[in-house]
Amino acid sequence: MKEIKPSENFKNQARKAIWSILLFVFTYSVLAVLAIGLTVLCAYAGIQLIIAMPKLVTIALGIGLASLGFLILVFLFKFLFKSGKTDLSHMKEITKEDEPELFGLVEEIVAEVGTDFPKKVFISGEINASVFYNSNFWSMFLPVRKNLHIGMGLVNTVTVHELKAILAHEFGHFSQKSMKVGSYVYNVNQVIYNMLYDNESFDKLVSNWAAASGYFSIFVIIAVKIVQGIQWILRKLYNVVNISYMALSREMEFHADEIAGNVTGYVPMQHSLLRLNLADYAWNAVVQFYQDNLDRKIKSPNIFKEQLFVMNFLAGEDGIPVENGFPRVSVEDQNRFNKSRLVIKDQWASHPSAEDRIENLKSLGIAELNGNILTSGANGLFKNAEQVQEMLTEKIFADVPDDKELTAFPLQDFKTEFVKKYEQGVFDKVYNSYYDNKNPEKITQEEMAEVRDEHNELKLSELFSKDKVDRVYTSIALQNDINTLSAIGKKEIRIKSFDYDGKRYRWKEGKALAGHLEKELEAIKEKIRENDRDIFHYFKKLESESGREERLEVLYNELYRLDEDYDRKFNLYMKLSEGTQFISFTTPFEEIKRNFQELEDTEKAFKEAIRPLLSRENISKEITGDMRENFERYLSGKPEYFRNNAYQEDNLTVLFTALGDFYYLISSEFFLQKKELLDYQAALLRALPPKVKAAEQALSAGNIAETGVGE
Repeated sequence: MKEIKPSENFKNQARKAIWSILLFVFTYSVLAVLAIGLTVLCAYAGIQLIIAMPKLVTIALGIGLASLGFLILVFLFKFLFKSGKTDLSHMKEITKEDEPELFGLVEEIVAEVGTDFPKKVFISGEINASVFYNSNFWSMFLPVRKNLHIGMGLVNTVTVHELKAILAHEFGHFSQKSMKVGSYVYNVNQVIYNMLYDNESFDKLVSNWAAASGYFSIFVIIAVKIVQGIQWILRKLYNVVNISYMALSREMEFHADEIAGNVTGYVPMQHSLLRLNLADYAWNAVVQFYQDNLDRKIKSPNIFKEQLFVMNFLAGEDGIPVENGFPRVSVEDQNRFNKSRLVIKDQWASHPSAEDRIENLKSLGIAELNGNILTSGANGLFKNAEQVQEMLTEKIFADVPDDKELTAFPLQDFKTEFVKKYEQGVFDKVYNSYYDNKNPEKITQEEMAEVRDEHNELKLSELFSKDKVDRVYTSIALQNDINTLSAIGKKEIRIKSFDYDGKRYRWKEGKALAGHLEKELEAIKEKIRENDRDIFHYFKKLESESGREERLEVLYNELYRLDEDYDRKFNLYMKLSEGTQFISFTTPFEEIKRNFQELEDTEKAFKEAIRPLLSRENISKEITGDMRENFERYLSGKPEYFRNNAYQEDNLTVLFTALGDFYYLISSEFFLQKKELLDYQAALLRALPPKVKAAEQALSAGNIAETGVGE
């Protein structure tokens, strides 16, 4: 493949990155020279002190003085001995003898890209592919062969041609000389990070040295203060280097995409990029399923089959077409509910968005497809993919306590239970996602009692139309934009400028723009409130005509009551959560005791809020045995959280588990009440005479058919 020239943006960011490296080298050199000078001076002064007054005290002071400079030198040069080793415990190495077809594809890619074949090839269960190596400071100057890592969670959700594009992208990072600068910036970044945040061994050295003698501790304190000063300088430098690195990283992604696009065409990259979030979500959904069922002692015989099922099932639920066995996700699918008009360049992002990457690929004039196009699943590259998947599944479940006692859960049982659980957690399709991220608006008793003739003409398709749903998500986006703009105006988010609705603004204009959007938001909210009133009267009319017992008003009022109750309990949860934040930080003993004393009234109210929840029938199924046991343990006494100048970890674990479970239960209680109301409304619609029901369904944007379970 021909040498692909870097873009002008790449060159500009590379220049900035080089300047940031030079700035670091200069600053570090000055610090190192000063540290060496200080070390020599301290050593000389220490020796002279001992010679002048050879006593035990002066010997200790002399050694302590000499150690002052030495400790600073250790801090400045410790990164030279730091090695970044990749954890391989979740991976398995494979060879060409194991998987000749896969290796054949890799050989084809490295030949086209113009890079070296990887030193080793590993597989894991991840939804990822990467080229990696064990790096240290010296790897900037010495040739290092890279390893290839391929996640079966990724292989499981792409075609052969898409996998080829992904691997070509990964090799593209190392294939051309123009990418070398990225490696230098990365290593400089790691050096500064090491001196700022990776100081466990240094802190231990300092602590042990200070403990050796009270005289030594005097100079240790001075050394620590000097080190803190150096770290202050490095933090400022880290921001400069890191911003340069992130900006260059984004350009490197575009560059590697271009290399991959020239190998396979841009379409395989586009399809895999857009599907990745869904594949990842499906994987996490399967993992969460088994985490939620730990007490049943079950495990997956093949988690990858379940991932594929969930991915395609969710695609079907969202109306995403499935082609060649995989969802064909579009940009529109991905951004369906994103109505934000605010664009902020995220200077800390290491990767461009999938949308930006696709747009960039299309702008390069690359062919849609290149080479031998294979649309079959990438699992076919393995001699026995199912065996590999089962082996990796065993590896994943090996981390579960008492994994030998787990029994395999049949795939069909998983499908049935997953779909059932999914349906319990979603609202009827008739609502067309209208209520997915909003609750029914508060309708007063007077508004409920209104009788308006025009409600005879209301149609379901109007109440939950695309425009009405878009209005809901526009209001959510507006509120988020207002919050962000307010933060920009207050300098809580530090940027120079931003774009809104295609127009460039300075950061100072954020507050004024937020005020303008508040008026727009209020107008939209009023329209939503009006539509919600129409929805109520529409279903009230259906209920009246059905001859059923009047439950609609009762369900609405119960939801409003629970909404207020939820707010009260959530505020209690937040007060206790925020009140215990000090535990995460170094805090003086007396302050710790005082903080816990100040929380006593809040904790008392928290316990009083827990007790009624445990006897609520509507959420009894949500309370697991472990959850109830922890609550009862928490409520049974007055645990001490700090005793003998030490945190009581067991009691704190009980407290924080109770907090998490409490939040889950109050959220579940509100959700179940909301679902009961919405299911009741959907049931009213199902009870319509067949002809009327058919007409309504034809007009509706969604449908209310039951979802089946298939292989």
